[in-house]
Amino acid sequence: MGSRIRGLMAGMCLMLSALLSMQASAATILIVGDSISAAYGMDIRQGWVSLLEQRLQRQSATHQVINASVSGETTSGGLQRLPRLLRQHRPDLVVLELGGNDGLRGQPPALMQRNLERMVRLTQAGGGRVIVAGMRIPPNYGRAYTDAFAALFPAVARSTGSALVPFLLDGVGGRPEYMQADGLHPNVRAQALILKQVWPVLERELRQVEARRK
Repeated sequence: MGSRIRGLMAGMCLMLSALLSMQASAATILIVGDSISAAYGMDIRQGWVSLLEQRLQRQSATHQVINASVSGETTSGGLQRLPRLLRQHRPDLVVLELGGNDGLRGQPPALMQRNLERMVRLTQAGGGRVIVAGMRIPPNYGRAYTDAFAALFPAVARSTGSALVPFLLDGVGGRPEYMQADGLHPNVRAQALILKQVWPVLERELRQVEARRK
């Protein structure tokens, strides 16, 4: 009887050790975006952020994904909301998917860049890593503006040392089969393609988070 109890206790200790190890390696991923990440026009469970959660679960990862995206959000609005989100969730990794609404409103690229840089610095000050999601806007805004808009995202990544998804809607934007009727928002079919752009960068950043904890 004694050997059986000792065996059970040893097994429970191993299970507890494994559980604690999983919890220690789990990361909190915070998505701060606009309608593209808020799954505008579809069930939230069909959006790319939910697909990300599902992919992590299939890999038996225990990372927590928090989607704090809001349709219509701008870089200024995101900057106002971010401090509270950082205090509340203490994320290890933040994905910043903002700027599209600023661009559609003709906001100065310098303002967007400044807002995004401040968001990155706030996250880094709390020990979090950042992925900046690059965006583009339609060419009817003029060559000078569209070029300046596209350039601000890699500029933020360079100036802050953060990771970059060069263009979140690569292979999606401008293709009617992947867009909703308004021509601005990706449809359900596009969500896997969006995740395809994010995943390699996010996976690399998660490895950095895990390595830092060892």
